[in-house]
Amino acid sequence: MRDIKQTAGRDNLGEFAPTFAQINDDVLFGQIWADETLDLKTRSTIVISVFMGRGLVDSSLRHHLELAKKNGITREEISAIISQAAFYAGWPMGWAVFNMAKEVWAEE
Repeated sequence: MRDIKQTAGRDNLGEFAPTFAQINDDVLFGQIWADETLDLKTRSTIVISVFMGRGLVDSSLRHHLELAKKNGITREEISAIISQAAFYAGWPMGWAVFNMAKEVWAEE
């Protein structure tokens, strides 16, 4: 297993929802994301696609786009991922995610 340290749950919800925060940090990121059965690029691709399909275009998607870039997804790959998912999640959703992705990959 990879050693992934996540504190976003505790940092943002620790006092308000400590159990949720612990599950977010220790289970979702500490166990699920750390499982090496899938590589991190694949996990990022899955999460971005699911977010698009659910219509979740908010700061959490931006975080996952930044994580995808950190996990090695290139500008060309994110373009292909968003284009593919847009046919299933909706064309306007594709536009929304492309606009966010352009900001994340602008530094290249």
